[in-house]
Amino acid sequence: MSDNRLSVFKTYKLYVGGKFPRSESGRVYEVSDSKGRWLANAPQSSRKDARDAVVAARKAFGGWSGATAYNRGQVLYRVAEMLEGRKEQFVREVADAEGLSKSKAAAVVDAAIDRWVWYAGWTDKIGQVVGGANPVAGPFFNLSTPEPTGVVAVLAPRKSSFLGLVSVIAPVIATGNTAVVVASADAPLPALSLGEVLATSDVPGGVVNVLSGRTAEIAAPLASHQDVNAIDLTGADEALAKELEIAAADNLKRVLRARDTGASGSAEPDWTADPGTDRLTAFLEIKTVWHPTGALGASGSAY
Repeated sequence: MSDNRLSVFKTYKLYVGGKFPRSESGRVYEVSDSKGRWLANAPQSSRKDARDAVVAARKAFGGWSGATAYNRGQVLYRVAEMLEGRKEQFVREVADAEGLSKSKAAAVVDAAIDRWVWYAGWTDKIGQVVGGANPVAGPFFNLSTPEPTGVVAVLAPRKSSFLGLVSVIAPVIATGNTAVVVASADAPLPALSLGEVLATSDVPGGVVNVLSGRTAEIAAPLASHQDVNAIDLTGADEALAKELEIAAADNLKRVLRARDTGASGSAEPDWTADPGTDRLTAFLEIKTVWHPTGALGASGSAY
């Protein structure tokens, strides 16, 4: 065996529609670790890539939203199994991306996998929390049930390259939505590797689409896109978030702003904290149905 063997460097690609295309623009940009050492070249997505991702997400929405909540939970749990099997790779990528020691990066990856399992368990339970039978005056059943909003654009956290990433993607798809994810511009590699895990799990192509590049360049066409139903602005700074909110108003998109960011937009939520159900309910619509109970007899109602 030769001691002068050249290493085989990984080529990172986008994840769109269940496939791994290079950016339509042909551009890449350098990704470095916290000490400025080169790690890889990541695809620099264009506006065309963003539009293609929306088309893929819309195509996948019918099948994913129509699946049973229990089935979606099984699919999400399968992703956690795949992540567990590739833990070593993600520990290395998170350590490089966030400047953490191997032990601290391992704790972050463990927390991210546990977070994914946590959301997998909520798929068939959130409907009982936010839906139910409503008391009304009259011989009617009045039932409220949650439904997914549609295609959600997600700007991933800038600093938390994996735990934060999982914390914003998992609740979106757990509730039946499909997602177009804009990875952290400075630390996109864990997100692009997550695409490889999704592709080899049971998640249908197009349910999650992962783009990398300049956040503002990709987010602008997503915020103004008429077939995007909601946008999560977690990874946007204050100035960009305001600009995107204005664009999103054109077709009345749901907009989620990070509640814990400071005035400068530089802070991020504490991703290690209990996430609660806020992100599960952020991209749900509530449908209410009235149905007659039947004739009311003298001795009481008959159903």
